[in-house]
Amino acid sequence: MAGYRIDRITSDIRLTLSELLRGVKDPRVSKLLSIVKVDVSNDLSYATVYVSAMEGYETTVASVKALKGAAGYLRRELGAHMSLRKVPELRFVADNSIEQSAQIARIIESFGGENNHGSE
Repeated sequence: MAGYRIDRITSDIRLTLSELLRGVKDPRVSKLLSIVKVDVSNDLSYATVYVSAMEGYETTVASVKALKGAAGYLRRELGAHMSLRKVPELRFVADNSIEQSAQIARIIESFGGENNHGSE
């Protein structure tokens, strides 16, 4: 299978799952959950979905536990929204990249604030 096809399917899965996550009514799933990355195997058997929450890593882990329970529902809905011969099995992984990005931004902002006050 050509690489561009896998890339296109991966981006379509990411978009469709983003829409489906907004409709999940489980209170354990964070409303500020974001899909960071999706990796699809070459034979379309598995899709690893990396998710992160703005509230922190603990919230992300709790959301992943809830999503693992809803993986069958999400896979069925994914198949209904996309025209794939084989809908991949979904694996959810907690990722703390959003929290790390916010921490790096705070550090950079603190250095920027010190430089601005010192030059005046």
